[in-house]
Amino acid sequence: MGTKTNPGRFFEDYRVGQVIDHAVPRTVSGGERALYHALYPARHALYSSDAFAQACGLPAAPIDDLAAFHLVFGKTVPDVSLNAVANLGYAEGRWLRPVWPGDTLRASSEVIGLKQNSNGKTGVVYVRTRGLNQRDEAVLEYCRWVMVRKRDAEAPAPETVLPELKKALAPEDLVIPEGLDFTGYDFTLAGEPHRWSDYEIGETIDHVDGVTVEEAEHMMATRLWQNTAKVHFDLSFRPEGRLIYGGHVISLARALSFNGLANAQMVVGLNGGAHAGPCFAGDTVKAWSEVLDKADTPAPGVGALRLRLVANKDGAPFDLRGEDGRYLPGVLLDLDIWVLIPK
Repeated sequence: MGTKTNPGRFFEDYRVGQVIDHAVPRTVSGGERALYHALYPARHALYSSDAFAQACGLPAAPIDDLAAFHLVFGKTVPDVSLNAVANLGYAEGRWLRPVWPGDTLRASSEVIGLKQNSNGKTGVVYVRTRGLNQRDEAVLEYCRWVMVRKRDAEAPAPETVLPELKKALAPEDLVIPEGLDFTGYDFTLAGEPHRWSDYEIGETIDHVDGVTVEEAEHMMATRLWQNTAKVHFDLSFRPEGRLIYGGHVISLARALSFNGLANAQMVVGLNGGAHAGPCFAGDTVKAWSEVLDKADTPAPGVGALRLRLVANKDGAPFDLRGEDGRYLPGVLLDLDIWVLIPK
């Protein structure tokens, strides 16, 4: 009797150039927004108020950028990272158009690189994923690389192919949502007076607030995004603790960054990122940012900031690496993003 269940792909099941169309498209409603704002202390005005978004030239408040990211990411998990040991990094992430309630999202990934690890038991798979709406328009794209178990340690190693990925997106790579206009921006309603010109390259910002991660909210979040990775659900798979989904930490850090970056309304680029350390229930997550670069954009009143967003669970803000160059033990996330902010 044949089996109908899916054990997931292992390292030797991937080949460069392979295209995987992921199952279960998802129609987005206002429910995703409500749950996103319940799970994270998310309160950027552009995603909270239709009226505020309309005053900025958009037809209504979109779904939060990271909610769209998690929805697309979740689609890829059964095919890309079900048997993952760790999600290692990101590059060339771009939000290409806003996602509105009523849109239906699906995802497709192309394998762009493979490298077996020296232990012969695992390998790294590089994919480029695109999220598409019901009109087959790309809403976002990103690359990520994942360490995946081998089914058979004796299986021959594939030829190593390492993709050439940009260390950072250039400002001209960023896509500004059609109609976005910050010339009439209401700083009072947004919550802070700080505009593009108030931020200096090299400036660091301690976002002050912290959130203690709970089992229940993480389980709800991971199910919301239909992320089926075993390490987030099955304690027998990782006895030392149920690993908190890295995207959950990204959203916590982004939401905490409101205090100091309330006007960083839209995330439009993901230059790179590392889940530097594991997060478990009971950890208290705090965040800080560093301004890495500034750029003008062609949209009226809209500037761009390149930010390093760091989440840590202990240690002082602005501590990142030890003398050996490695991330300090309490660092959970080191993310490099482009955001849009009024000038």
